[in-house]
Amino acid sequence: MSEIQPSVLFVCVHNAGRSQMAAAFLTHLGGDRVEVRSAGSAPADTVNSAVVQAMNEVGIDLSAQTPKLLTTEAVQASDVVITMGCGDACPVFPGKRYLDWKLEDPAGQGVEAVRPIRDEIEERVRGLLSDLGVEGGGA
Repeated sequence: MSEIQPSVLFVCVHNAGRSQMAAAFLTHLGGDRVEVRSAGSAPADTVNSAVVQAMNEVGIDLSAQTPKLLTTEAVQASDVVITMGCGDACPVFPGKRYLDWKLEDPAGQGVEAVRPIRDEIEERVRGLLSDLGVEGGGA
């Protein structure tokens, strides 16, 4: 396979909700055609339980995921960096493509409030796959 595999990094403050959902959808839909990372500028101890529940409803298990600290190396190794409300905490490097997805923060919300955020993230990830020239697979 001679195609270059694009690399995407999703960043939010706690890496416990939005960035976890986005990374899971991109992994699920893009398979091995995309390299996926997620991280937080101030990672939480665990992934938000309402987020885990909402993702289970669409057949994606996040229960084994743990929030990861955003590192300079992760940004440097990524072609596209998608931020979700981390503001100035996200390092900026020349030559990277940056997107800022303005999404409601699921922190402290129940699964009913997380579902529309999850669905919007899935829609954006499908659009991202198209932008990257990666045909969406998966469900």
